[in-house]
Amino acid sequence: MTNCEETPLDSRDGSFEEITDKNGVVHVIIRNSRGASVRISLYGGQVLSWRNEQGEELLFMSSRATFKPPNAVRGGIPICFPQFGSKGLLEQHGFARNRMWTIDDQPPSPKINGLKGHASVDLVLKPSEEDYKVWANRFEIRLRVTLTEENNLIMRSRVKNVNGKPFNFSFAFRTYFAISDISEVRVEGLETLDYFDCLQDRQRFTEQGDALTFESEVDRIYLSSSDVVALFDHGSKRTFQIRKQGLPDVAVWNPWEKKAKALQDLGDEEYKKMLCVDGAAIEKPITLKPEEEWSGLLELSVLSSC
Repeated sequence: MTNCEETPLDSRDGSFEEITDKNGVVHVIIRNSRGASVRISLYGGQVLSWRNEQGEELLFMSSRATFKPPNAVRGGIPICFPQFGSKGLLEQHGFARNRMWTIDDQPPSPKINGLKGHASVDLVLKPSEEDYKVWANRFEIRLRVTLTEENNLIMRSRVKNVNGKPFNFSFAFRTYFAISDISEVRVEGLETLDYFDCLQDRQRFTEQGDALTFESEVDRIYLSSSDVVALFDHGSKRTFQIRKQGLPDVAVWNPWEKKAKALQDLGDEEYKKMLCVDGAAIEKPITLKPEEEWSGLLELSVLSSC
C-alpha cells in the first residue's frame, strides 16, 4: 500500500478519492464527514479497510496478503460470485474477487436517500470472454459501497441477467472482522438454525448452543437465518451488528492453528485476530431469467458493549 499517487476525483457530503498502488491497482477511498474511511480496490471490487473516526481498523487484513493480481486478497470483504466454495471449472469462491472492476459512471437510481454526511462509490463488473468460457452466462454486477455519517458500512449488490437464458448463482460478502482474540468472541442470532458443516462434507446439523463460541476450526453455513446477527468481542468491548437483505444464509469461518499454518497468505498466529461472518445466499442458488435482477444488501455497524 506504499508508493501511492493520490488524485482527488470528486466530493459529496463526504470525500472520494482515487489512488494507484505499487502494483498498478486502483483503489478508491471514501470518507464521511466525521473522518471515518473505507478503502475499496477495483481488483475484486473488494473493501480492504474500514476505519472509524478514531482511525481504528475494523476489518482484518493478513500481514501476508498479496495485493498483486491474479492472487486473491486475504482479508477485508471479498465478493464470492458465482459460487461459494470449489466446484467445476470455476476458481475458489468464483471469479468476481479476482477480476478488475470499474467505477460505474451511470449507477442505477435512486441514490441512497436520507443519509447526510455520507460518502459512496458505485462499481460495476461485466464478464470477459475468458469468464464466458468457464461460466457461459452474460451478467452485470453493480456494487454500491456507502459509509454513513454514523460509520455504518453498507454494501448493496445488484446482479442482472443479460443472457438469453436463465442462470443460477451463489453469492457472499466474505467479511473478515478484526477481533481482539478468537477466544473472546461469540456470535448470536444463529441459535436453533440448521447448518452445513464444511469440515464434514457439508453434513447438516442443528445448532444447539445459545451462542457460537470458538475453541477449534469452524467452517459452517447457517441456513435461513434472521436478518440480524451480532458478533460480540469481549476483549475490545465492541459489538458488530450485521444486517442483511436478500442474503438468507450466514457463513462462519476461522481456520484455527493447523489450517492457518498451511495457508501461505495468513500468519501462523493471525487466526486469533480474525473471524469471518458472511451474509450469503448459498443453500438455494438464486435463479434469474433473462433481464431479471437480484439485489442483496449488507449493513455493518459497531456498538460499544460492556
